[in-house]
Amino acid sequence: MIEIKNLQKIIDQRTVVDISDLTVQTGEVVTLIGPVGSGKSELVEMLTGQARPSAGSVRVAGADPIAERDQFSRRVGVLFAEDGLYQQRSPLGNLQFHARLHGLPKSKAQEVLERVGLADHGKARMDKLTTGLSRRLAFGRAILHDPNTIILVDPFARCDEPSINLLSGLIRSLAESKVAILTLADDSTLFEPISDVIHTLTEGRIVGTSRPGEEQEALLPFKIPVKLEGRVALVNPSDIYFADAEEGRADLHTTDGETLPTQFTLSDLEERLARSGFFRAHRGYLVNLQHVTEVIPFTRNSFSLRLGDPESTLIPLSKTAASELKDLLDY
Repeated sequence: MIEIKNLQKIIDQRTVVDISDLTVQTGEVVTLIGPVGSGKSELVEMLTGQARPSAGSVRVAGADPIAERDQFSRRVGVLFAEDGLYQQRSPLGNLQFHARLHGLPKSKAQEVLERVGLADHGKARMDKLTTGLSRRLAFGRAILHDPNTIILVDPFARCDEPSINLLSGLIRSLAESKVAILTLADDSTLFEPISDVIHTLTEGRIVGTSRPGEEQEALLPFKIPVKLEGRVALVNPSDIYFADAEEGRADLHTTDGETLPTQFTLSDLEERLARSGFFRAHRGYLVNLQHVTEVIPFTRNSFSLRLGDPESTLIPLSKTAASELKDLLDY
């Protein structure tokens, strides 16, 4: 577990880290995303005991990284941005050296070597390893002593796709075995599939938080059911040009030229289709923005949207909606 409370780091009278609360629970993968200069490097130094906080506290696996260094070393595994491997030793020799430092049997080194997919490279020269294989070896060194908390700085740096896939699987497997994992990187793309929580770090502060698993669930593909005679049609939102309603229930106008009556009001459809790029253009119209090709002003207070269908259909756009759309699309 990692616990950060009211943490600050001030350098040359400038606050470079200011995090009021951050927790990584057992069995959780939390990722901090921030570019160079975001305070990420200074945070890593405090998390690993290389620098003292100006204020607040850091506890990693129940230990103060500076005051309780022995406990920290036993319980925590760290993968830094650089591999930090001994070039004069073989991959197996690197792990055996660190196994001795931790008081572990030599067999542990071979076990971890196999775990990171380097069983066939145990006696290879380090300068013959690809950068991806070297990163795997550095990762293996970080987990060699079975830590209950792991800090990973840019774990996929210099990795090819097979190494990214292998390390991703190991990270999730470790989390499932009740290890608390904090990863830090510049970009979230590779971390969304493996993270439980992603925080965005800007100028030393957490400015945004997302939970990829919840987002994926919300974005799962879905269809709009339409009751027809003797059957129920399931309409893909991308196949809908627009929906309209004069009174009561809405009709769907689809890309294959059909008009399908629904059991929904236009407001019901708006809620269902909000994540699929639909926009309430007018009190009686809901339009799929993916099929809009033009915004046409007729007068100061009169606008229309032209669709990309064969008929170049025009959808009325209210003055208020026109202002909202301008802000939404930034034109």
